[in-house]
Amino acid sequence: MGWLKDRLKSWLEIVPANEQCIAIYEHLTFSGEVMRNRIWYRGDSSELDQFYKQIGTLQMSDMARFWAAAPSDERIRKIHSGLPAMMVDTISYIVTSDRSDVVFDGGDGIKSRWDEIAQEINFDALVAKAVTNTLVCGDGAFKISIDTDLSAHPLVEFFAGDDVQYIRKYGRIVGVDFWSTKSDGKRMYRLRERYSKQQGESLISYALFDGDKEVPLSTLPELSELKPARVAGDYLLAVPIKFFDNPRFPGRGKSLYDGKTDVFDAHDEVISQWIDALRAGRVHSYIPEDMIPSSPQNGSKLPFDAFGNRFIQVNPSGGVGAQEQIQTIQPDIKYDAFLSTYSATLDMCLQGIISPATLGIDVGKMSSGTAQREKKDITGNTRNAITAVLEKVLPQLVSAILMTDDNMHGEAPGEYEPNATFGEYGAPDFDSRIDTISKASATSIMSIESQVDELWGNSKDDKWKRSEVLRIKQLRGVDVAEEPSVGEELNADMATVIGSVRTDGVGADIQPKA
Repeated sequence: MGWLKDRLKSWLEIVPANEQCIAIYEHLTFSGEVMRNRIWYRGDSSELDQFYKQIGTLQMSDMARFWAAAPSDERIRKIHSGLPAMMVDTISYIVTSDRSDVVFDGGDGIKSRWDEIAQEINFDALVAKAVTNTLVCGDGAFKISIDTDLSAHPLVEFFAGDDVQYIRKYGRIVGVDFWSTKSDGKRMYRLRERYSKQQGESLISYALFDGDKEVPLSTLPELSELKPARVAGDYLLAVPIKFFDNPRFPGRGKSLYDGKTDVFDAHDEVISQWIDALRAGRVHSYIPEDMIPSSPQNGSKLPFDAFGNRFIQVNPSGGVGAQEQIQTIQPDIKYDAFLSTYSATLDMCLQGIISPATLGIDVGKMSSGTAQREKKDITGNTRNAITAVLEKVLPQLVSAILMTDDNMHGEAPGEYEPNATFGEYGAPDFDSRIDTISKASATSIMSIESQVDELWGNSKDDKWKRSEVLRIKQLRGVDVAEEPSVGEELNADMATVIGSVRTDGVGADIQPKA
């Protein structure tokens, strides 16, 4: 067979390809990408200009971008749309505002205890901050600390991806390094707090670095009292989180901006050029020198207005029969071209992430209602991908907090089974639900209990729903009686039998109950 293959290649004149070595240099490190994404989220045009001009000196391809190519010494107005921050903030609000309360299978005792801890650590704001920073930076981790001087309960912080490193073993995260910057007023140091677990215990260790060199913790007096610690329980005092996998950096998270920064740059360029064209397209008035308006105060000629170009001094023609007159000229601005380009770049920025309708942007007034609903589906897909991760991460975080609280109060860490759920995105509004339930009630295809539950959902508790069902039944004239017990049923049956005695003149006869 080998001889036949060789003969076939020879007959077909197939020349094998040569092995080639292709070297591709990374544009930015993971921390560099996080810095770039943070700058896009902050939305300051001065920071964007400085960042892209600095990385443009390292990569020539970056010099072609708008924020790097537009010179700073000329009067070019650079405008940032603010779209990146708007996208992240809107998605974060959609996710966090739809989160239900954490529920437990262990009863009301655990729930009341958790409510007290959640209020102290401001759990809602913590989750909102984590979602926003994870979307921008790609990943991050919750850090649980113990400081009895500040609180009798655990303290929880969130560290974004640029301050977090993961320790992996066989592809699983077994530890998290948290990095923070410290200073003594002269030099900057980096503190590493390593959270790991080993043999049924959670371990915490500290190390201080001056650049790449490790120095004693006593270098900074405020850190001299830090000692390694052990906490009982086979769990981590750190809970990592990421929504999307990064294809360039295995094991790290992918930001919502990855792959979109180029179109963000193009979108800003379109807006800036549009506004610059409007400024250059103002009405220009060419006024003869003799006709330049004079100041009513001192009679001097009014100066040239560099912004509005309202008065421009010109020399008289001096020709035979020449007439001095004011000439008004306005350039023709291609508004349709700018608008179509703006819509195209906007669509590329939002494509695959969020619908324009979610942001309140109407770029397709001629689209049908079905098309608008289909566009909004992409927002639901992004939201579902985030909530699917949170439904796994938040129970881990709540369990770790409660187990740490057990350790702080001298108790063995318990086993908890919290549930974090989210409502249905894009559910019909209240008016639509009322209309649908009214039709179902008129045809008697839904019980009153089902109607109340469908109308109010999780916004009302079970006790309120039962009272509402009773009220509706009373308004409709439906008799409502409490369900009797077994003994009460027997007594009622006997009373019915005795009450059915018939007298026909011959004697009394007890008739059985029908």
